[in-house]
Amino acid sequence: MANDASTVFDLVILGGGSGGYAAALRGAQLGLDVALIEKGKVGGTCLHNGCIPTKALLHAGEIADQARESEQFGVKATFEGIDIAAVHKYKDDVIAGLYKGLQGLIASRKITYIEGEGRLSSPTSVDVNGQRLQGRHVLLATGSVPKSLPGLEIDGDRIISSDHALVLDRVPKSAIVLGGGVIGVEFASAWKSFGTDVTIIEGMKHLVPVEDENSSKLLERAFRKRGIKFNLGTFFEKAEYTQDGVKVTLADGKTFEAEVLLVAVGRGPVSQGLGYEEAGVAMDRGYVLVDEYMRTNVPTISAVGDLVPTLQLAHVGFAEGILVAERLAGLKTVPIDYDGVPRVTYCHPEVASVGITEAKAKEIYGADKVVALKYNLAGNGKSKILKTAGEIKLVQVKDGAVVGVHMVGDRMGEQVGEAQLIYNWEALPAEVAQLVHAHPTQNEALGEAHLALAGKPLHSHD
Repeated sequence: MANDASTVFDLVILGGGSGGYAAALRGAQLGLDVALIEKGKVGGTCLHNGCIPTKALLHAGEIADQARESEQFGVKATFEGIDIAAVHKYKDDVIAGLYKGLQGLIASRKITYIEGEGRLSSPTSVDVNGQRLQGRHVLLATGSVPKSLPGLEIDGDRIISSDHALVLDRVPKSAIVLGGGVIGVEFASAWKSFGTDVTIIEGMKHLVPVEDENSSKLLERAFRKRGIKFNLGTFFEKAEYTQDGVKVTLADGKTFEAEVLLVAVGRGPVSQGLGYEEAGVAMDRGYVLVDEYMRTNVPTISAVGDLVPTLQLAHVGFAEGILVAERLAGLKTVPIDYDGVPRVTYCHPEVASVGITEAKAKEIYGADKVVALKYNLAGNGKSKILKTAGEIKLVQVKDGAVVGVHMVGDRMGEQVGEAQLIYNWEALPAEVAQLVHAHPTQNEALGEAHLALAGKPLHSHD
């Protein structure tokens, strides 16, 4: 490990989450001398407090639901309840295995890894643990933390963030989830499967409001059927403690009470007090501003991940980190098309999409130039076997490419890979219709939807 300024790294990375460690791994692979600094554990939010643990909880919830509902498949089973300590052990074992593997990768690539809280000390240096690391280039990748609202203090007990929810030592009898975006609906879904009485408060008109409106309505219908309550279109006013829980009041005076309040109103960038502004880095509301190649206004500094105002997704961080490493290594790089990034909300049922919504397509191309088609999963054999309902909606520019694929149903996240290829390769419906999809699979539904859009529907009406 470098202990003085005599060693100059090709790349010094501040933050070992998805974007930071992806840049480190790819940079080292391309021959760059890389130093990676992380104050917590390499893997960051995604591995330890986000993607991985939440999906483990959701899968445990899925198993609980299957046990409850097994008789509809002719299987007699008894659901006896949730052992939350055992659920956490399962979740933590998943994390530990991936963490160990990631540590091995970092070591095998000969990356200088330093655990400590770093701070940008100049456009070409980072201070950590009393030493100064010099770099020809510095990558800022300090990520994000859960946000709250003005006047709403997260206490970690009754009013909690997603970080607290992941380690809660009990299944709450009742919960209010403030925020109906990805984080909110995923926790609401998992808790409902565990037996919690859940109410979601969302100020916008729909759950998962950035998705196509049809997907939001399908999810709302499914949540109603599951008994997940929600209040839409009115914003939060205040929260106060009751004798044994929390009371939430909305702007219209309506009140809700529960044992816990989960604040799931998004995540904010970690950038304060880290020397960014002092080094001249342009910022906006705490985010570091970058161009399409992840370059800041300071030539020797780039930034990636939740720290920059792009999609807050781990796979976006991976892609941005790889882009920076390849650019610094002299390879030709292509900017990321963020519309072409797959998005999945892993609630029950899942919501998956790639491309643009129908509303956005009409805004860009004109209402008369946009064609939308819905394919109901009721016509798909594997979905019937799984007893899942939902739809695949395709958005097409008239006589042109498919510019949006929006899917709701169990396991739809596993179908978004092909949807991503369809969008990013600007495929015509007739081209996808020529592909033979395996039967019976849910993937087949994507093929059938394109058959219908191409004017030759098979298992669906004209």
